[in-house]
Amino acid sequence: MLIEMPESEQNADFVRFAAFRADPQANPLKTPSGKIEIYSERIASFQYADCPPHPMWLAPDEWHGNAQPGQLQLLSAHPAHRLHSQLNHTSLRERYAVAGREPITLHPQDAKMRQIADGDLVRVWNHRGQVLAGAVVSDGIKPGVMCLHEGAWPDFATENGGICKNGAVNVLTKDIPSSRLGNGCAGNTALAWVEKYDGSALTLTAFDPPANA
Repeated sequence: MLIEMPESEQNADFVRFAAFRADPQANPLKTPSGKIEIYSERIASFQYADCPPHPMWLAPDEWHGNAQPGQLQLLSAHPAHRLHSQLNHTSLRERYAVAGREPITLHPQDAKMRQIADGDLVRVWNHRGQVLAGAVVSDGIKPGVMCLHEGAWPDFATENGGICKNGAVNVLTKDIPSSRLGNGCAGNTALAWVEKYDGSALTLTAFDPPANA
């Protein structure tokens, strides 16, 4: 079903900082200089290593430049069929689940190196934890990168080292903000290994109702 939103003429005419653009001296911005600041003296005074006073490239805590042998860059993008963890336990799941688990996308080159085929159940892990996921082999992702969508309900097994059976990517990512000045998500900066899972069968229980329900 498609929903069309009517275009607002008022929104189409909106110009951000219109008054400042028309007369910068009469309509200063709420910055120390009253102007658009690319370099911030205030931020510079904080001397935060992870937040320089002007835009620049900062290597993530974990990325391919410092990966250990066999590790891939792990992305935790938003899913298309739910809103974060909402709707994980609905019929929509039947459209995207692979091997009954959260799908993880790998490039054919990376899958071949690990003898992983499309539809295989795989184990993804790093020093924080481990999860099970269903492999989607696609050239729509770059070599050296894999993507496991955020929002899957956690479902930990009592055996197999407490592995998450449903593929909750938060098990693998750092619980840190993007910087000392920003609380943005830093979930796309994780490294992990992946291999075909040949362990014992683990039944999903994430969607079982509580015993007292």
